[in-house]
Amino acid sequence: MKKISKAVALKYPEGVEAPIIVAKGIGKSAEKIITEAKKNDILIKEDTVLVDMLGLQNVGDIVPEETWDILAELFAFIINNGDGEKS
Repeated sequence: MKKISKAVALKYPEGVEAPIIVAKGIGKSAEKIITEAKKNDILIKEDTVLVDMLGLQNVGDIVPEETWDILAELFAFIINNGDGEKS
């Protein structure tokens, strides 16, 4: 059985309290989000629990406060792997 892809894209504009959900998708939509991220050298981090939680939100929403600890770890990962390494 093939695993269904899920993806959530975040943006953290200066001056906002938390990241904003800019895209989300399941299946082919998720694959397009992942493909675009790879084309643009955007670091990708797999976290099924976080994607499931954020997938309940709407595009344009600020991520919920209960995800901030997980996101802090994610942004630390991004900062420490800013050399383009993807996982």
